[in-house]
Amino acid sequence: MAAKKGETLWVIPDGYIPPQSSGELESHESICVLNTNHMDAQLIVNVYFEDREPLEGITVLVPAKRTLHQRTALLRSGSESIPKGVPYAMEVMSDIPVYVQYSRLDATQPANALMSVMAYPVRDNQ
Repeated sequence: MAAKKGETLWVIPDGYIPPQSSGELESHESICVLNTNHMDAQLIVNVYFEDREPLEGITVLVPAKRTLHQRTALLRSGSESIPKGVPYAMEVMSDIPVYVQYSRLDATQPANALMSVMAYPVRDNQ
């Protein structure tokens, strides 16, 4: 019996793109998605803020048997994107089970910091 791989709903409560960078590297954040399935994964990303309406229904395609590192600053809902210097959170939904990791490169000072954690999987109770 094959084990289920991944989940279809992931939550990332802490997002923040620094407004400035120092040195050669640019501060950024990414959702890193691993699709081990034999079919493409269609993601829907919803972005939530403290003081404004969410950016909803952002679609991202992760090809079968591939990984995708999607910078959050490049996500678009119509003409809107995630502004720098504003806290946000994300909900990542997939039509098939995938794995989601969240990474942040903080280059606001000469000594860069890299943080990477697994997103929180919301498990299906069925």
